Amino acid sequence: MSTPVAGRFVGQSVLRREDPRLLTGRGTYVDDITVAGLVHAAFVRSHVAAGRITHLDIAAARALDGVVAVITAADLNAGAGSLQPTIQLHDPSNAPLRALADGDVRFVGEPVAVVIARSRAIAEDGCDLVALDIDPSAAVVDPEAALAPGAPLVHRERDSNLAQEMPVLLPQYDEAKARAAHVVRATFRQHRQTPSPMETRGIVAIANPASGELHCHLSTQNPHEARLVLARATGTPEHLVRVTARDVGGGFGQKFMLQRDEIVIALAAKHLGRAVKWIEDRRENLIASTHARTDVTTVELALDADGHMLGAFVDELEDAGAFPVGAAGGAASAVGAFFPGAYRIPALSWIARAAWTNTCPRGAYRGPWMMETVCREQMVDVAARAIGLDPLELRRRNVIATTELPYTTPMGMTYEAITPAETLEQAAAAIGHDAFRTEQQRAFVAEGRLLGVGYSLYVEPCAMGSMDPLGTESATVRVQPSGTVLVSLGSGSHGQGLETTMAQVVAEELGIDVDQVVVVQGDTDVAPYGRGTGGSGSAIIGANACRAASAVVRDRTCEIAAHLMEAAPGDLEVVDGEVRVKGTPTRSVAWTEVARVAYHDTARLAAGARRGLEATESYTAPPVTFANACHAVTVEVDARTGITTILRYVVSEDCGRMINPMIVDGQIAGGVAQGIGGALYEHVVYDGDGNPLTTTFMDYLLPTASEIPAIEIHHIETPANNPGGHKGVGEGGAIGSPAAVFNAVADALALVGAEVRDQPLGPRQILAALTAAGH
Repeated sequence: MSTPVAGRFVGQSVLRREDPRLLTGRGTYVDDITVAGLVHAAFVRSHVAAGRITHLDIAAARALDGVVAVITAADLNAGAGSLQPTIQLHDPSNAPLRALADGDVRFVGEPVAVVIARSRAIAEDGCDLVALDIDPSAAVVDPEAALAPGAPLVHRERDSNLAQEMPVLLPQYDEAKARAAHVVRATFRQHRQTPSPMETRGIVAIANPASGELHCHLSTQNPHEARLVLARATGTPEHLVRVTARDVGGGFGQKFMLQRDEIVIALAAKHLGRAVKWIEDRRENLIASTHARTDVTTVELALDADGHMLGAFVDELEDAGAFPVGAAGGAASAVGAFFPGAYRIPALSWIARAAWTNTCPRGAYRGPWMMETVCREQMVDVAARAIGLDPLELRRRNVIATTELPYTTPMGMTYEAITPAETLEQAAAAIGHDAFRTEQQRAFVAEGRLLGVGYSLYVEPCAMGSMDPLGTESATVRVQPSGTVLVSLGSGSHGQGLETTMAQVVAEELGIDVDQVVVVQGDTDVAPYGRGTGGSGSAIIGANACRAASAVVRDRTCEIAAHLMEAAPGDLEVVDGEVRVKGTPTRSVAWTEVARVAYHDTARLAAGARRGLEATESYTAPPVTFANACHAVTVEVDARTGITTILRYVVSEDCGRMINPMIVDGQIAGGVAQGIGGALYEHVVYDGDGNPLTTTFMDYLLPTASEIPAIEIHHIETPANNPGGHKGVGEGGAIGSPAAVFNAVADALALVGAEVRDQPLGPRQILAALTAAGH
């Protein structure tokens, strides 16, 4: 297995060109956008989880000085087109989404009306003057309760709360279970979380009644998808809709699909024929944007007498909320399909269900189907303890070796270029497994301290080409007359450093300096149609689109230079900004001279040659590209307080050929921090009536630098089967970390016979487990 050789730019830790403007406060976010005649919006939201609207009086709000309009469902809903994302447009399982609540409400925070005023403060004052009476009805806030007989219906248009069900029950598992020496069964619960981007959602929608144009400045990961949704919802021809996304202060999946609040603002702008701004406040983001991670998963694992896995059964139930953003149950089915992960599990059966509840909509969050890793990796530790093996040893006995590749899973997915056994061993060696086990026993016996070690080994599906339009990206590479190269992408970078990494790819391919390359994205009037940024796909799909367009431009450059030098195009190469004859570097023409001739001295071009230097190319990813990694964590649990302290955190990552190792490490570290937060701190809580109890960062605890340890990152580079050899990395850190931390805590608690199954593992939960064990 060979490690890719770094090029002049690809494989180098080039400094992020985004950083100077972002770190000095010179970024341009949605709230920085202002235009003449701009007015501001604030939402009137439901204060109950379920109920019938009995009274809505907007007269006092309309009369408030400075209020421009108060808009309700009567103004917008009838004229609105579909609000669903493109991939969900024709899905019969869709929740009955409407622009504004009409007749009833279905979760706390659902928008009922929108007040438009000269300032945000006046708009909020106007909201306070709207008289809204709701007759509450019984709410359901738990997915298991939602599917119980007689449960209140979230959507009166549906006959049950079952949003989706997909059973894949195969006889091979029953056969494996029948011959197993051990069958271990456990149920795991992952708690509700929310992405919490630094920049909340926002939109400035500018409607021009004269031209019919609608220009929306958005905080979005996916400008072209937003344009499609806005065109459908507002009835505006697509060519008259423009979406612009400048700097985006984080998204983590929450901004991949356009949500109803932004659509309502666009509808309001068109209704009024003017520019309207809405910036989500933090409370709105916590209760009314998207939530994630609420899963209940039962796993049954069959093993032989030596601990070899024979088969598994997975029963996955996800909470879809009231109006899921993206396909309801899509993550649940992936939990079943991807469950085997890095292990030889010959037989698999699963059932995936999603339930509507009277809670905030479920949406994507960095690794949307990561419950497959969470429940599998926690199950490996549970099974290991049940049959008397060290969890690391059980992993070693079952991990797929590179000698077994290509390896096909029970669901028919083929692994070709993964290294789970290698990353497992690299992580175990780095964490010092054997020495830690010795110290763990000494500290417990001599001092009563609870130390633990946990692992999380996973194979991550990335950039799925089978999910068009999400599997294809386009890039335009245009050489300007000065020789500067302009790269236009349909991506929506929100922290990935694409302005830097895509420039590295183009510069490498063209043979010029990276500083000659400028990357623009996030503007549907400038960039070719693209998939946006998400699903760990930018390096695989975006970079290979850039590579393909650059190759066409490079060949065209060599054709022009060949004519100028009276040489054969095949004998030329571009190196350090010079087009030269291979082996004879003294015969050359400058890159800038070729650009000048292509635009301003076209008489020197060959007969019939095209003027200019540019190309647009697309790249569609393979059906699935797999990355893999192993996380290893050591912790100490304070038995008196229940507080967990992370001692060391190690990651061994194989994301293929790295474009920029520094940016890769940043992506891993950021994901790990979110995973630690999810396992130990973050928890969105509702009471039994559907009232959110975590509405500020005083209640919803995000980890700070004080809680995140130094993260030791190691790499194995195994090229993937695509032109650049890249794999995804954006979501991996967040996928692997929760189970690793959980397993480390569970390992520490096992010293005194205490058991945990559910997240989060805060002090209260840990003390309860210790008390139940009599410690």
